[in-house]
Amino acid sequence: MEKDSNSQGLKIIVLVKQVPNTSEVRLDPKTGSLIREGVASIMNPEDRHGVEAAVSLKERFGGRVTAVTMGPPQAVDVLTEAMGMGADEGVLLTDRNFAGADTWATAFTLARCLDKLQPFDLVIAGRQAIDGDTAQIGPQVAEGLGLPQVTYVRAMEIRDGRLIAERVLDDGYEKVETPLPALVTVLEALNRPRYPYIPALLAACDPKAGIRVMNAADIGARADQIGLAGSFTNVVRTFSPKTSRECQALEGSPDEMARAVVAAMRERNLI
Repeated sequence: MEKDSNSQGLKIIVLVKQVPNTSEVRLDPKTGSLIREGVASIMNPEDRHGVEAAVSLKERFGGRVTAVTMGPPQAVDVLTEAMGMGADEGVLLTDRNFAGADTWATAFTLARCLDKLQPFDLVIAGRQAIDGDTAQIGPQVAEGLGLPQVTYVRAMEIRDGRLIAERVLDDGYEKVETPLPALVTVLEALNRPRYPYIPALLAACDPKAGIRVMNAADIGARADQIGLAGSFTNVVRTFSPKTSRECQALEGSPDEMARAVVAAMRERNLI
């Protein structure tokens, strides 16, 4: 096994989230809110790539991987999945006062938890969650902890106590190097997640498994700093936009139909 300059190996924290399977999500036509009853929950897809990255680094350098999630008690399922993939322990942040948190309050809560788990070398998170698509949590947690951050990572390595990563840009990529500890958000292109190892998955489901439960008091957070009370934004209504299509059949010669298409596009300010 290749060893890093840290003889104790790497202490890695990976952030995971339980999300509804978006292929099955429906909206209540009266309230505009998501219908979650009867909808299967899964680990956020990009978070699985984060777990794979963390476990792969542990296998290479040694160390320990801690999976952290915030959610209701049933969110423990994503921690057991992460431990089935190779994480050593899990931390479940659950408290009624966490409910209704926007990205600011969520990131604040996670940062307070991670501060309690120090020291660590690396924090890994998926780029964004499929139920929010904001891509804000990772960067906000990094800011809350005062960590350097590298987002949209498609490849990374640890060398001599430093992180070297490739992050995707609109027109290419850039190579970034930063000292540890640091936080990265990863893309699906980073790796191919392994399946959970059944014996490890079953062991993680044992009540005596290494899963800690922490609430607001455990992380030293006041009620006005977390959940809905600590949020700067409120979702007033969620709805599916109504769309309609009109089809018009064109007749005439090819030139006549082409002119009709151009005229229609100009009328609609498309050209």
